[in-house]
Amino acid sequence: MIAVEWVFDGEIIEWRGPAPFFFVAMSESDSAELKAAARSLIYWGQVPVRAVVGETEFRTALFPREGRYLVPLKDAVRDAEGIGEGDVVTVTLRPGRE
Repeated sequence: MIAVEWVFDGEIIEWRGPAPFFFVAMSESDSAELKAAARSLIYWGQVPVRAVVGETEFRTALFPREGRYLVPLKDAVRDAEGIGEGDVVTVTLRPGRE
């Protein structure tokens, strides 16, 4: 198990595809550091993590995009925290499948 975590602030962005998705992007340097630390966990480019936004803890998988990882924010997380597109949130990530 990897015993490291990343804490960062980021703006919630909407990525429109067939359906809208909301994400917070990690910095390129944090993304590179996480990729190196979580190498054994990566599958199809994604990294499984336990994430915390506000008081809400959840499991998800980070998506790689243009040299950065994106943290997906499901409706349940955004609703529980009363947050939306354009808001800046603090995200805590701990890689792992637990």
